[in-house]
Amino acid sequence: MAKLLWDQESEKVYETGVKQAALYVKDSKATGKSGYAAGVAWNGVTGVTESPSGADITKLYANDGVYANLQAAEEFGGTIEAYTYPDEFAVCDGSASPITGMKIGQQTRKPFGLAYKTTVGNDTEGTNYGYKLHLVYGCLATPSERAYATINESPEAITFSWEFQTTPVAVTGVKDADGNEYKATSIITIDSKDFSGENAAHLAALEAVLYGSAEKEAYLPTPEEVYLLLSTGSMEAAA
Repeated sequence: MAKLLWDQESEKVYETGVKQAALYVKDSKATGKSGYAAGVAWNGVTGVTESPSGADITKLYANDGVYANLQAAEEFGGTIEAYTYPDEFAVCDGSASPITGMKIGQQTRKPFGLAYKTTVGNDTEGTNYGYKLHLVYGCLATPSERAYATINESPEAITFSWEFQTTPVAVTGVKDADGNEYKATSIITIDSKDFSGENAAHLAALEAVLYGSAEKEAYLPTPEEVYLLLSTGSMEAAA
């Protein structure tokens, strides 16, 4: 046994920033298992807020006491803030373009997926300590307000903001230590600090898929493909 200690050297960890955001639009013509079109870089992202909800507790009473607690399903949504957005996001924001340069609003919104990184720092290595890779599936954006103002002596760029809700996707082919299948999910988070040595190549393989390479377009893999990439370095299951 050992006494609990706080604030030891290298254990003061924090998370900050958001970078390398990528967009993947849902496309019925996509050939990959996940059903998303090739990814594109999303420049100008200033913030992503993850907002889980639900999982409320309903108490059941019997014999003058609490008999059981029933927990509702958990949901996941969030907010994206950015100075701009890729042209591919227009269909996710309810815009259609019958000809180049013309956009018609209030159209059917397409679902999309996201990938982005946040930085992990500590007291000894600063922001070089590591990072977390976030993958979000089944997003659907809601209409957002845009406030335009005259240019004055203190000009500011317009910040766009979109709230979104998600539809979870199945986590097939992956089981926990007891052999049980995981529930469907909308969010996967990967911590770079847990991948070193030989496993570092597996994380690099995942990022090559997510962000593309000279040989292949950027692609949002399914949760099963993410698991295979991180465990074996390949999206193909062993025979």
